Amino acid sequence: MENLQKNFQSSFSVIFLILLCLWVPLKAKELIPVGVILDLNSQIGSMANSCISMALHDFYQKNSDYKTRLDLRTRDSNNDIIKAASAAFDLIKNEKVHAIIGPQRSGEARFIMELGRKFQVPIISFSATSPSLSPTLNHFFIRTARDDCSQVKAIACVIEAYGWREVIPIYEDTEYGNGLMPYLNEALEEIDTRVPRRVVIDPHSSETEIFNELNKLKNELGKRLRTRTFVVHMTREQGSKLFSSADKAQMMSEGYAWIVTEGLSAVLRPVKNPIVLDSMQGVLGVRPMVPQGFEKFKRRWKVFTGQESTKSPLTLFGLWAYDTVWALAMAVEKAGLTNSAFQNQNATNNISWYDSGSSLLNQILSTEFQGISGYFNLSKGQLVPSKLEIFNLVGHRERIIGYWNKERGLSRDLVADEKSFSERKLKQPIWPGDTTEQPTKLRIGVPIKRGFHEFMKVENQSPNNDIVKISGFAIDVFLEVVKVLPFPLPYEFVPFMNKSTGEAAGSYDMLKFDVVVGDVTIVANRTKYVDFALPYSESGVSMVVLTKRNDRQNIWIFLKPLSWDLWLTIGAAFVLTNFIIWLLEHPTNTDFHGSREQQLGTILWFSFSTLVFAQNIRWLDQPTKLMDSALPSHKILLWSHIFQGQS
Repeated sequence: MENLQKNFQSSFSVIFLILLCLWVPLKAKELIPVGVILDLNSQIGSMANSCISMALHDFYQKNSDYKTRLDLRTRDSNNDIIKAASAAFDLIKNEKVHAIIGPQRSGEARFIMELGRKFQVPIISFSATSPSLSPTLNHFFIRTARDDCSQVKAIACVIEAYGWREVIPIYEDTEYGNGLMPYLNEALEEIDTRVPRRVVIDPHSSETEIFNELNKLKNELGKRLRTRTFVVHMTREQGSKLFSSADKAQMMSEGYAWIVTEGLSAVLRPVKNPIVLDSMQGVLGVRPMVPQGFEKFKRRWKVFTGQESTKSPLTLFGLWAYDTVWALAMAVEKAGLTNSAFQNQNATNNISWYDSGSSLLNQILSTEFQGISGYFNLSKGQLVPSKLEIFNLVGHRERIIGYWNKERGLSRDLVADEKSFSERKLKQPIWPGDTTEQPTKLRIGVPIKRGFHEFMKVENQSPNNDIVKISGFAIDVFLEVVKVLPFPLPYEFVPFMNKSTGEAAGSYDMLKFDVVVGDVTIVANRTKYVDFALPYSESGVSMVVLTKRNDRQNIWIFLKPLSWDLWLTIGAAFVLTNFIIWLLEHPTNTDFHGSREQQLGTILWFSFSTLVFAQNIRWLDQPTKLMDSALPSHKILLWSHIFQGQS
């Protein structure tokens, strides 16, 4: 009996020790409530939610010794700003969360970040990328993604590399879409690129409504607008509708150029819908570099999520969501948070909040590690921009044609030497219409001139005037200017002519070209529509003489300035004038008498003398006396001077 009692006590002690060992670590794990606000019905929201769950599992499997555990409280915003704000208020008031991951969209973030500032709860968004949501203005808003304005310099460099001088932005009328435009406009101004038109798409527009808007734009392109280069800044849902509509409107054909921002380009890689991809052939895109371990992580993610991967493919936003959970879990552990840190004296309207918000915020901002998406650093409240890649969508894959970084700009290769950077060129893309010929050429208008072919000469090379040869000094100057430009300038010469007649098509005021090369007069009413270059020749009267004399060929050189028609008209006018003088003087003046031959000679000589001799003798008081004393050979000349003085 005594032995039995000892055995029982020994067994009880062992069981007690085992239970104690099990109870102590469980007791040590402090559950920290954290809110998550996503649109779970969207592809990005569903994908990000699975990445957040996977990150939570992976982090604590690797860091099992941590004393804290994130306790996620997920809410569905259902793409509604009011629901998102209401969910955030509920999480802060009832769930007593220490931080909120999300919201998914920039419009929702504008309201929720104010709640975070008021109640000192960090709001951590991996997808609200609008530059208008600035972490510097609201310290409790943290962006674990790159600011949209970090890509505008890269877009401007691409536009400058291809020499496009006009661009039309197409964006959705949301916080996300409107937030980028001031920064994009500023970047385009720095490279002297105009924005003649903007296309703003309602976020609730159907595909038919978008098609009608693009069709209206296409009609303007044929009448008033000249550019066919577009920058598209949209989310995945609206972007798919836009390119499908553009394809139906035949705006994805040769002569058009399209550039998409990160909102679309960051999700292109996993797109498997052949209809969407077929409508985007030839598109250029700018996005953060896809990390090297992306494919390996993607395979693990598919195993973790199972069937979800077929509905919501993995994107860069998922990688940022994954790293967000790791950063927050590290910060919570370093801050030493507990679930019983309420300060009721700070209660307002029956809402209590943690006074540890600032401490947690500082720990999040100081967290640095090598994440799945790349180097994770939030020192300025958001991810620091790094290298971007420029790709060209060809077939069902993206072909990388170059890279961009803030310090050195564009390069053809990832590991670029000085030559690669100095060329500032990208690899040859395939443009819409399956062509390598760069779209949106400049139309160079060439006026038609009859004379002075040394400056501008247009020669017809075909009976229908379809093929012309253009040469001359003005063309040579233009070609030399093009050679020294720091960017390629695609252009074509278009003569301002009527093809049926081969003559000029009308007044220069009717010229409708991007550039005109020729001697177009600078007048006030034309400066309203165009900018004139400075004349490259001095104005004034000059004399051109031959350096080698040839009397036989140039004896009549003085006749060259005027046409033969004008010379004959002048001669006829002189003869007619002097015939009238003879008619008036013949009855009374004996100098106009004589035979018919003498009278005809007098008329012709009088005409010649008024043309050649200087008329500097005025009316004489005694003309008859002077005539009587003059030699016969001088009488006609004196009569001409007397007549000139009377007139």
